[in-house]
Amino acid sequence: MNSLPNNEQKVKGSDTTKFNNIPKAGNIQIVFIKQRVMKLLTAILYFTCTCSFGQQPLQLNDAINIALKNSLDIKIAKNNVEINEVNNTYGVAGGLPVVTGSASNQRQITNVNQNLNTGTHIQRKGAYGNNGDVSVGGSMLLYNGMRVVATKKRLDELQQQNQEYLNATIENTIATVMTQYYDIVRQQSYMRTLDTSIAVGQQRLNIVKTQLSVGLANNADLFQSQLDLNALIQAKEQQQLVTEQAKTTLLTTLTLKPDSNIVIADTIIIDSTIMLGDILNNIYHSPDVAAASIQVTINQLLEKETAAQRYPSVYATAGYTYGRSHTTAGNVLLNQTYGPYVGLSLTVPIYNGGIYKRQQKVAEINSTNAQLQEDILVRDNTSNAVKNYETYQRALQQLQLQQESYALAKQLLDLVLLKFQLRVATIVDVKNAQESFANAGYLLTNMSYAAKAAEIEMKRLTYQLSF
Repeated sequence: MNSLPNNEQKVKGSDTTKFNNIPKAGNIQIVFIKQRVMKLLTAILYFTCTCSFGQQPLQLNDAINIALKNSLDIKIAKNNVEINEVNNTYGVAGGLPVVTGSASNQRQITNVNQNLNTGTHIQRKGAYGNNGDVSVGGSMLLYNGMRVVATKKRLDELQQQNQEYLNATIENTIATVMTQYYDIVRQQSYMRTLDTSIAVGQQRLNIVKTQLSVGLANNADLFQSQLDLNALIQAKEQQQLVTEQAKTTLLTTLTLKPDSNIVIADTIIIDSTIMLGDILNNIYHSPDVAAASIQVTINQLLEKETAAQRYPSVYATAGYTYGRSHTTAGNVLLNQTYGPYVGLSLTVPIYNGGIYKRQQKVAEINSTNAQLQEDILVRDNTSNAVKNYETYQRALQQLQLQQESYALAKQLLDLVLLKFQLRVATIVDVKNAQESFANAGYLLTNMSYAAKAAEIEMKRLTYQLSF
């Protein structure tokens, strides 16, 4: 097996290695031989069931890749990026010409009654007439206080901001999957600790039965051993439920069927080279902070757009028109006009109750608020980074000592069990040694998980997660 680099610690949960055989004589030795055969049969049965139900091994890299592919949150974030890409054009910003066409045709029957200055009198009922118009015209903005330029820049920033939101969603998804994955590793480590405790409890029960058969024990010891073993089995069932629920939570994050069968066989590897200074220096690399910073720029551009409403707007216009009017009675029987046109239009805002001025003031306040929100986010991320680093550092400091405690607890359990076989230790001593071993296993696993969870969160806050 390859050795680990010096800058990493590999921390396994409670060891499931079975205790070494302790030399025994007579019936006690036979009991232990039977017990080993039962364990072998149990392992074969477990392997057979695993293959039968088609459980699939799941590595961390595979879990993350599945999550990145299936995550609905990531798909929504990608769609938002695409929306802003579509909108990020000069046309949406109002900087391109606008061309419109129109056509109309109207037929009518009218009664005509006209007295001309020449003395002619025209009177007719039911005169038929027809009016038709066709026109194509275009206009282009020449100047409006640089509002179009500010709007286009704002669309650029919105597109970049949504890209940062997408990066943040991806980073959060990776962090969630890693945390949930290692939580399953932790829960399975608890399970292995309980398996070891159950094995010891079964050994203790077998020893008591053997001693009772030769008159060296009493029913009280037998009953107590059976009760303790039953309690351990019940605790294992509860832990099995917790483990399965943790797997369901991970499968939900992966957007897979929550009742899928997965097998996770992994250990917790902690990066012990993280420095607080590096974490704090990279706080601004977080996509969330980058998006907040872009929001400040967006609000400042909105200030410019609002201020531009107070400036004149100049448009160039051009087009072509065709009009025809025909009637069967009246002074003018046919009127037809057509031809191109070109011109300029000027719009000057003079007074509207101070609306534009107030809108500009509100935009300035929104820019200030956006800056404050960025400062708040940096402050909170920095605080979270420091808290997680303290947890990470404290766990690393205690981890080696806890590993030693776990090894000692196992040696103590072996020794007390041997003394119990020799009737030097009591059943209470064995129970206490079992509890010390279980507690040491729980603490070791919890410390390694706490350090790993803190490491994941620190790297998430600084956009440094890798897998």
